[in-house]
Amino acid sequence: MEFSHISVLLEETIESLEIKPDGIYVDCTAGGGGHSGEIAKRLTSGRLISIDRDPDAIEVLNERLGKFENITVVHSNYSNLKEILESLGIEKVDGVLADLGVSSHQLDKGERGFSFHTDAPLDMRMSQEGMTAADYVNTLDERALSKVIFEYGEEKFARNIARAIVREREISPIETTVRLAEIIKNAIPAATRRTGGHPARKTFQSLRILTNQELTGLSETLDDMFECLKVGGRLSIITFHSLEDRMVKQRFNSFCEGCVCPPEFPVCVCGRKPKGKLVFKFKRAGEKELAENPRSRSATLRCIERLED
Repeated sequence: MEFSHISVLLEETIESLEIKPDGIYVDCTAGGGGHSGEIAKRLTSGRLISIDRDPDAIEVLNERLGKFENITVVHSNYSNLKEILESLGIEKVDGVLADLGVSSHQLDKGERGFSFHTDAPLDMRMSQEGMTAADYVNTLDERALSKVIFEYGEEKFARNIARAIVREREISPIETTVRLAEIIKNAIPAATRRTGGHPARKTFQSLRILTNQELTGLSETLDDMFECLKVGGRLSIITFHSLEDRMVKQRFNSFCEGCVCPPEFPVCVCGRKPKGKLVFKFKRAGEKELAENPRSRSATLRCIERLED
């Protein structure tokens, strides 16, 4: 199967993990295997667990990484990380990576329904299971739709768009990407449509997040990722929009928080010590990568190292 995907911040991410040849690593969103392949090259007696929930990705990972005897490919959601490691008899690992973006394959394969540039069924399911974006668009009431578009897409015209969607679906169900994009475009003031990129971008983002439950349980999953690290192990996360990045930043900061005693206390009585330290605050794509892969412009990499159990 052809699976085109350019791994963003590839060099920076691999460097952030400080891969040990005999270490155990997890790629939680392996996709086309770009990051996994680079990790595998650096292992000798070590082991890599490559996880993805997209069956297309799993097929490609087995083809591309099958030559590596020390790689285990797992078809699952990274939210199941603890269960996956337990089933493999692994308690702690040396590094965990998660790229929270949509793969180029998912965006470019029209029938997957992620893009507003190609006329296709309004699907957007990464796992290709469960409710589609069309199901949500045609069943959520106006208030719920507006809330999703505003909170997940940070779209200031969310009410206008939700109202237009409800009005149009009463005429006939909204089943394709292009029809939805046109409804959104017509719901936004003409002056706004001329600036800030495609008018449907934020709404499509919000529906993708909802359809794949991308933010549901992310904070708890970050806890699981950090807890499965050995002392000295590193967790590297790549985000693509402010909601995810804010959540990752806040969780990382909480892992680094030490004493919480009131400042007037002469000595610490809480006994709390930082569990982690930031390897760096964040990194973004450089000019060369931006020129080669414009989709990297919104990517942010954060990395934390575990200090103690």
